[in-house]
Amino acid sequence: MKSLRNLLLPLAAALGTTLLATAPALVHAQDKRMETLVVANEFGPNMLDVQGVGANRPAYGVSWIVYDRLMSYGRKQLADGSYSYDFTKLEPELAESWEVAPDGMSVVFHLRKGATFHDGSPVTAEDVKWSFERALAMGGFPTFQMKAGSVEKPEQFEVVDAQTFRLKFLRKDKMTLPDLAVPVASIYNSRLAKQHATADDPWAANWLKTNAAGGGAYKVASWKPGQEIVYDRFDAWKNGPLPKLKRVIQRDVPSAGNRRALLARGDIDITFELPPKDFNEMAQEKGNVKVESTPIENSMWYLGMNNAKPPFDNLKVRQAVASVVPYDKIMQNAFYGRGVPLFGGSGVKDGSWMQPTAFKTDLAKAKQLMKEAGYENGFETTISFDLGTATVSEPAVILIQEALAQIGIKAGIEKVPGSNWRAAITKKDMPMIFNRFGGWLNYPEYFFFWAYHGQNAVFNTMSYQNEKLDKLVEAARFETDAKKYDQEVKGFIDIAYTEVPRVPIVQPMMDVAMQKNVQGYTYWFHLQPDYRQIYKQ
Repeated sequence: MKSLRNLLLPLAAALGTTLLATAPALVHAQDKRMETLVVANEFGPNMLDVQGVGANRPAYGVSWIVYDRLMSYGRKQLADGSYSYDFTKLEPELAESWEVAPDGMSVVFHLRKGATFHDGSPVTAEDVKWSFERALAMGGFPTFQMKAGSVEKPEQFEVVDAQTFRLKFLRKDKMTLPDLAVPVASIYNSRLAKQHATADDPWAANWLKTNAAGGGAYKVASWKPGQEIVYDRFDAWKNGPLPKLKRVIQRDVPSAGNRRALLARGDIDITFELPPKDFNEMAQEKGNVKVESTPIENSMWYLGMNNAKPPFDNLKVRQAVASVVPYDKIMQNAFYGRGVPLFGGSGVKDGSWMQPTAFKTDLAKAKQLMKEAGYENGFETTISFDLGTATVSEPAVILIQEALAQIGIKAGIEKVPGSNWRAAITKKDMPMIFNRFGGWLNYPEYFFFWAYHGQNAVFNTMSYQNEKLDKLVEAARFETDAKKYDQEVKGFIDIAYTEVPRVPIVQPMMDVAMQKNVQGYTYWFHLQPDYRQIYKQ
């Protein structure tokens, strides 16, 4: 009879062979996991074209990594150790350098040598020119965004040679160069796009909704609207440090509870769309999940009222609404204290931004204003909100609905699907909305240019018109005297806060929850992660 040792030797040899064979596979799987980021959010992009009319916020994230811009912003570390983009510093991206003319009326960009689009074709100044012309021609948001930096006419664009592009200035505007570093200023593969243009669609808008024509650090590997989008690294990218992540899988998971559970189990790496209550709880828990929070600059949640139609064309009605909003309850029950209050101040004292209004919850004052407005018996209306922001918007709107009832305003609630919200606010036919707006360029006059100026841009959701405010916004935009600038900013804030076409409620936080081994997350003004900077350790 064989000894036990002799019986086990063949088995040990077999197991050793199996372990040796599987070891490389295990190492490969581990490496792949470290090079892949799995993200889950409530909903994804509604199109792949940031210049497309109606592109939603996740579409900004697509453009940020799938396309390049001539330049980008720098990065800085905040006091708490987290990272933020630096709006005071512009850095090269597709353009390796640029020079502003001595007279300050143009800038020349030198494109990076060897830069290509995803199909391998070279990026040229013709592509830059076509992309900027397209942004102006598309109308709506992209056209207004370019105009915000005084880029308004095709005649401003000049191809010097294949690698050199000149932008002529209409005026000396401090926002022109910063505005070229935002998502809308993405550079498209014009030759590829033109292949899909038609007489009725000269800018290939239909094709670009569902197809990418970029040269950014990541390519769209697949996109299943309503389910997920997958990005693969473009290894030939030359416009910055090659990202460490080879693949990003961004899934649509409508349930906030499911997203939190997936994160807790380690099935996903990052999420940034959870209720404030969840972020509060996770920030205090000990485990493998960490939370990073940054106040969102130049941004506010507000209750907007349509100034173009009765009854909200009546100033006293708007002031009555501003006086009955249950601010403290909203802060506690919708935002869980995560944000900066934009109410209960002592009046506009200077040109600092952002600052609170003087409004607070005052039922007696609200009733008196309704009486003076001729609406003592109230009226019926609706409050609309984006279902994609329901975790905050729904409890806030219910509280507002209850408060309005106290002054005779019977408000129905309309829930608009997130994929339709941008199109809905563009129509400007909703009486009241609960909404968030943030200005990409961190200047108060930029915020007011979008949100209050009489040009009536898409984000002037209240159709507000005031010529005096317009003149102050325009003056501040080009003011070089610091004292005058402060007076002009104070002036337009004071007008907006007195006439309250929108009722400011809170400056929100950008909260992001992630596994502790996820590093490099950076806060960006467009509120989408830059996956180029993220890695695992």
